[in-house]
Amino acid sequence: MSRASKLTLLGTSLFTVATTVFVHWQQKWEQQAMHQGVVRDMEQQRIKRERQADFDMQRALEEEYKKEQRVRDTTAEMDAAGKPGIPGAAAGR
Repeated sequence: MSRASKLTLLGTSLFTVATTVFVHWQQKWEQQAMHQGVVRDMEQQRIKRERQADFDMQRALEEEYKKEQRVRDTTAEMDAAGKPGIPGAAAGR
């Protein structure tokens, strides 16, 4: 074989090996990135479940307190000037 053909064979072989190694490395990197996405999604779902459980517990406590206490909405009560009034306060000052 001539020197040029040996260099061409060596060059193409090195290029092929480098390309193969790069493609395998890229696939591993993408696989790890996708796995991290799954881990992140699972963590977000866990946090969402915890928040929903806290919300449900707060709602149950609110219902329990409403059974034991008399609760009245004071936001609807307005005084003569159109400002929120204080229940039981004297109208004139």
